[in-house]
Amino acid sequence: MEIEELPCEEHHQILDVHIAGSSYPPFVLSFKNLTYDVKVSTKSGFPFRWKKPNVSSGNTTKSLLRGISGEAKEGETMAILGASGSGKSTLIDALANRISKQSLKGSITLNGEVLDSDVLKVISAYVMQDDLLFPMLTVEETLMFSAEFRLPRSVSKSKKKARVQGLIDQLGLRNAAKTVIGDEGHRGVSGGERRRVSIGIDIIHDPILLFLDEPTSGLDSTSALMVVKVLQRIAETGSIVIMSIHQPSSRILGLIDRLIILSQGRTLYSGSPSNLPQFFTDFGHPIPNNENPSEFALDLIRELEGTSSGTQILFEFNKSWKVSSMDDNGGDDTISNRRCTLPLKDAIAKSISRGKLVSGGNGANHSSSVPSFANPFYIELMVLSKRLLTNSRRMPAKFAVRLGTITVTGIVLATMFWQLDDSPAGVQERLGCISISIATIFFNCITEVPTFIQERYIFMRETAYNAYRRSSYVLARSLTHIPLLFNLSVTLSLITFWTVGLAGGVPGFLFFFVTILASFWAGSSFAAFISGLIPDVFLAFVSGIAIVSYFLFLCGFLVARDRLPKYWLWFHYISLVKYPYEAILQNEFLDPTKCFVLGVQLFDQSALATLPAPVKSELLESLGRVVGRNITRSTCLTTGKDILKQQGIVELSKWKCVWVTVAWGFFFRILFYLTLLFGSKNKRK
Repeated sequence: MEIEELPCEEHHQILDVHIAGSSYPPFVLSFKNLTYDVKVSTKSGFPFRWKKPNVSSGNTTKSLLRGISGEAKEGETMAILGASGSGKSTLIDALANRISKQSLKGSITLNGEVLDSDVLKVISAYVMQDDLLFPMLTVEETLMFSAEFRLPRSVSKSKKKARVQGLIDQLGLRNAAKTVIGDEGHRGVSGGERRRVSIGIDIIHDPILLFLDEPTSGLDSTSALMVVKVLQRIAETGSIVIMSIHQPSSRILGLIDRLIILSQGRTLYSGSPSNLPQFFTDFGHPIPNNENPSEFALDLIRELEGTSSGTQILFEFNKSWKVSSMDDNGGDDTISNRRCTLPLKDAIAKSISRGKLVSGGNGANHSSSVPSFANPFYIELMVLSKRLLTNSRRMPAKFAVRLGTITVTGIVLATMFWQLDDSPAGVQERLGCISISIATIFFNCITEVPTFIQERYIFMRETAYNAYRRSSYVLARSLTHIPLLFNLSVTLSLITFWTVGLAGGVPGFLFFFVTILASFWAGSSFAAFISGLIPDVFLAFVSGIAIVSYFLFLCGFLVARDRLPKYWLWFHYISLVKYPYEAILQNEFLDPTKCFVLGVQLFDQSALATLPAPVKSELLESLGRVVGRNITRSTCLTTGKDILKQQGIVELSKWKCVWVTVAWGFFFRILFYLTLLFGSKNKRK
């Protein structure tokens, strides 16, 4: 380790530490008087219970953070300790800019400067408490995809692979590199390995700031210790590591440089873990020998919280003890240290040039401003598409189930409506067959809803810190779905068109296929929008099925448009089932040479159907004399155009109906993008 002296503003000298052969400019993250209050609404147990007069009910304010201050330095690991509800995760979120600036009071600075949100997204990473990973990717593939997102295209493929291999060794994942992540239905890596993979994908670009929400939660003591050792190594390479932790072991406590103990949003201790024994001795509660200091501290705090004065006495003691400690150490050198740090832009640029923040530049060519995204749009699109296809290809059961339902539906339709004739009964059966086919398509598409919701939090985690653009994700999901939709459309078209005896020959079949494909496209887009709008799987699934049912009720099949109540006409026109249904009907009934009701068929499906043929002929002749027209047994009484008029299909041509269906698909994809843009900020209010 080399040491180099650098001048600072007040003619002091600071130490620039050279880590692993490279001198990194020091970073200091400071926070002062952080206060965060939320409004908690008081709800009645019964929604219609009468309220008593002159009793105020509504919102009460709860303080989650109350004037918390501190600092974290480059090369150090800071842990935030406390019982559940003490404010650990809230403080992590505050430092990571995951709380609205309008709600959070106080100041957070890096090297004395307020961090811009866009810059923070690039130079930092946030590891959530839950391990959100694609289950069918291997450890190596997961880290490689992260490298392709976060490292710029100026970094060669070989260097990205080298970075991934080095990170695998750093995380202690060499033996699990070729193992899939796994989930409830697929055996994969262990819990500790999953946690280290979660850390790895967020540190692939070597961030300056690393925030972790309870990285040891749910792990055994050995796995937890290994995770913290990894975090210590990450800090030693020139990062600021800040994590919340529930109850660390003595071995873990020895790896931590700075410790903050919280209770009810207030700081009860701030300093080195090694000073805990002296702190509690001075407080009059010495820590017994061979007892875990963190467990002792939490137990004592719980006891104090149960008293009438609460933790106020420990809170006041911490302030006085901290002042006396500063006096013993010759005053607080924090302000002096902050004045001696480089300006933030210069420090970031220097880090980039030395290879620290590899997602922000390539060393030789760096600017004072860090780009928002490491790669251009088309690179993100290719990487996202590759990852989605890889994960989907290894889960063929989902595609098989959808293909199976379409195949079975096609077979049922083919056997039920085998070679329909052009009789009045055949017309009704054609209408039913077409409506059932279209409805099946949209119900089949609703099964896509859980797929995105399962990916939702992965997407939110990755886009929160600018791994890629939201628009790239939306387009990649759309493009990777097209082959699936194409296969489903071909299957349904081949099984039903020829067996049912639909009209039009080869041109009619091609139009039928295009309409089915457009329907799958619109249905898939609608499912994506629902899944983006409603994050709960059950609610989204039920809502999607209900809306598709309403589309079917009001598309014009059950009740013709002319007979719909006026107050439901608006829903008729936004029904996704309406347009492909009308397109296929026009493809079926626009042939002017076909007749669907002859004179002799006029009595079918009525009480007169059993009359002898001569009687029917006499009735037709009598009817003809009344209307002034010659009507015989072979006279065509109803053409395809007449059927379309009866169904109220007189507004759009068949191709216009197809284009409207396609347009609905694009419209819902845009809405899907907007729900992701405005509904996935991942910030507290």
